[in-house]
Amino acid sequence: MSEQFFSPCPRGLEPLLVDELAALGAQAPQAVPGGVAFGGDWTTCYRVNLESRLATRVLWRVAGGRYRGEEDIYRIAYAPTWAKWFTADDTLRVYVTAKQSPLKSLEFVTLRIKDAVCDHFRTVAGRRPSVDTANPVVRIHAFLTRDTVTLYLDTSGDPLYRRGFKRAAVEAPLKENLAAGILRLTGWQPGEPLVDPMCGSGTFLIEAAQIALDIAPGLGRSFGFERLRQFDKGAWAALRNAAEARRKPVRRLALYGSDIVGEQVRRSRVNLEAAGLADCVYLDRMDALERAAPAPEGVMVTNPPYGVRIGEAEELAALYPKLGDALKKRWSGWRCYLFSGDPDLPKLIGLKASKRTPLFNGALECRLFEYRMIAGSNRRKDEGNPPA
Repeated sequence: MSEQFFSPCPRGLEPLLVDELAALGAQAPQAVPGGVAFGGDWTTCYRVNLESRLATRVLWRVAGGRYRGEEDIYRIAYAPTWAKWFTADDTLRVYVTAKQSPLKSLEFVTLRIKDAVCDHFRTVAGRRPSVDTANPVVRIHAFLTRDTVTLYLDTSGDPLYRRGFKRAAVEAPLKENLAAGILRLTGWQPGEPLVDPMCGSGTFLIEAAQIALDIAPGLGRSFGFERLRQFDKGAWAALRNAAEARRKPVRRLALYGSDIVGEQVRRSRVNLEAAGLADCVYLDRMDALERAAPAPEGVMVTNPPYGVRIGEAEELAALYPKLGDALKKRWSGWRCYLFSGDPDLPKLIGLKASKRTPLFNGALECRLFEYRMIAGSNRRKDEGNPPA
């Protein structure tokens, strides 16, 4: 029996998520701003949670309808057979998002949906579940338009970009699913050299290593659907066992990371070790402006400092031209990608981007700039280097 699901993702990655979901067996995936709607059975739901590198969650559609006020939403939220899916012993939390809703208080809408679910349980079970805003067993999501409300049960639990192993965070980290999407946009393929010369917490490197070794991103964690009453343990065990069986042994890969800040290199190493991937990556402390390409061609991708991450605008104004010079001097033959939320970067770096892809890092609008460093064309005559 086909169910209806919705997977949010970082804005800008919707077309990539459509392709990924179709490859995972989803029925008729359809992109909307901020995510992809699709159909499928429960095995498909489990598989997407386990295998998707781009989705943020997998939400199961359980109800919907038109409303004029909060009491209409209460009636719509009271109607689903909540007690078939979880028990009064399970804690819950309600999340509400809206687009062009005329209702004045989303907090009040959240309260009314919570009341409806709890009243449903009081009617059919004689007692109600408790609310836990920190670590709920069950997450209920409501999405309001101008005149409709749709209710979902969250089958993921923690967001899917939490792969289950990351230990050392850095300020303003790049979400794992956004990093995986950026890797997809670069066209990088396993076996091709990949360098992140400002590696921060190592997110690009970890995602690339998982892709190269065919490690399902959800193997190291649990999911919300495991707590639902209709959970099929046998189907889930078969999916997990198949994913475990196909993962490749850890080995040294053509993945290179470095950072000028020693603490960042340490954090990258901690995260790689936590993921069991430390032996896959060459990791060094090094200034990105002095780093040489490790091969004649490959992909360089990085998230350079911008905005509050570095502070003063004059520091950025000095860094970007030097970064452009370094790309011209040291990365001939490579496809180079800079992900940045700084609108001044393309003006200051002194290179013409061959492609600019709009993406969002949370609420921050960013761009992925592609610079194809054609071999030989940017070399200085006095360098005397042999052709790449």
